[in-house]
Amino acid sequence: MKRCLHCDASYDSGLAHCPVCGRGPAEVDGFVAYSPQFARDGGGFKAGYYAELARLEGANFWFRARNALILWAIGKYCGRFQSFLEIGCGTAYVLSGVAGAYPSARLRGSEIFVAGLGFAAQRLPSAEFVQMDAREIPFREEFDVVGAFDVIEHIEEDERVLVQMHAALKPGGCIVITVPQHAWLWSETDEYACHVRRYSASELHRKIEAAGFEIERSTSFVSALLPALMASRLARKKSAGKAFDPLAEFNISPWLNKALETVLAAERALIRLGISLPVGGSRLVVARKPAAR
Repeated sequence: MKRCLHCDASYDSGLAHCPVCGRGPAEVDGFVAYSPQFARDGGGFKAGYYAELARLEGANFWFRARNALILWAIGKYCGRFQSFLEIGCGTAYVLSGVAGAYPSARLRGSEIFVAGLGFAAQRLPSAEFVQMDAREIPFREEFDVVGAFDVIEHIEEDERVLVQMHAALKPGGCIVITVPQHAWLWSETDEYACHVRRYSASELHRKIEAAGFEIERSTSFVSALLPALMASRLARKKSAGKAFDPLAEFNISPWLNKALETVLAAERALIRLGISLPVGGSRLVVARKPAAR
């Protein structure tokens, strides 16, 4: 079902306009826009980052390892799903991985900025892409799975986003979320990325459960690289005043990139065995909306 953002009525997903008030979404740069007022300047992210992401994601160890973990979690906990919504899909790097693993699923990606949707549609023409504000999701009980991968840390009203995700899910559906973790890892990199926060496990769990979800799996990841992350942050503090290079952590040699990806693959093997890692640069949570009774 769709949710009308003007009168709050629910109506059939196949309809373009609300049958109650007659209103519907706008169109911006060829994309359906549910919150067009934010399409070019929505806050929480910089539209210029999409080109950087498109250049880096496919080869970088962190993006590749995170994708592998996300796809494993979806397969393990979400079962045979037919519909998937990604909030903050960026350039559709994750969504293209989902498409490859689940070719029969109906995929929809969303972004607050239309600038990102151009990259996404080019990478994955088979999916549907829409502009929307995650704080006002225009769907009710529409999707089997909703994902948000390093997204909610950009949004002040993260608890509202989780409530909206819950409403957009069918009963029994699940969310898959990744976030940066540990406030003590906060650095200029977070500021450059427009993060509002880094989470603790307890904070994230509390907010997810308050939105009505039941947590099925929660684990840290990028745990093996935590000493290197801490050393990097400490070194940056000691060199305060020097120009900050936001891409320094991505511009590494091919052999090191491969080695780090191998390390994270070994870490992922532990997670697959059922071991939930207590600390790490990021956290993965899978949670389910209770089935209707």
